[in-house]
Amino acid sequence: NLIANRLELNRIAPFNSSEMFDLYVEHCKFELGFDDEGFKYRIPNGSRIITSDDIFDYMLTVRTNNEEIADSTEDIRLEWGDHNGNLKYGKTVKMNSMDDYEALRLQVLSRKKSVSRREFIRRVAGTEVKLNSNGETALSYFNSKLKNDTLYCLDEPENSLSPKMQLELVKMLEQMAHYCGCQFIIATHSPFLLAMEFTKIYDLDTNPVDIKQWWELENTKVYFDFFIKHNRLFLADK
Repeated sequence: NLIANRLELNRIAPFNSSEMFDLYVEHCKFELGFDDEGFKYRIPNGSRIITSDDIFDYMLTVRTNNEEIADSTEDIRLEWGDHNGNLKYGKTVKMNSMDDYEALRLQVLSRKKSVSRREFIRRVAGTEVKLNSNGETALSYFNSKLKNDTLYCLDEPENSLSPKMQLELVKMLEQMAHYCGCQFIIATHSPFLLAMEFTKIYDLDTNPVDIKQWWELENTKVYFDFFIKHNRLFLADK
């Protein structure tokens, strides 16, 4: 949040702040690098911070939208469909003002022979957004939001992602960084993300903050010790 505010990155989800936070932001400093011709870089347009709240809000919004579409679909079935499953025309609508336009548009659409009952309902009510598992939806969210030549702050992007999905996210981030001109500043506890290629890791648990390799981090060592302790279970069938 400090970095995102200091760099004035776009954000969607609000976050708790205070007077002390603003003081921290004022005391934060950053320097922009230079390109091959000696010109100073600029923060790219569209750069943003993506938090777990953004993804959770997206899921809730889509689900609410789908529920509203489902309710609207049922109302349209009752209003425009007969007991045989066909479209019924309803009373003829006369165009007296722009207020009658929507009703007239729907009646014209319902009378088109090329429009099936299902297609008519879809056009009027809208199309539900397909939601898979939380992990697949979160991954799809990242896929839709990440653009070329942009700076992103990612706050614990592994939330809602299974280990398998985290590895898929790693592939996506590495490709965006290597081939699409993106730069990522990531706060994470995930060993899968920490082990990405060409990363520089700042261990904020040390005082002063130190640069480390991913396998040197205390969090990663906890995983290692756990699997070493139970390695006989994994090797039992071999």
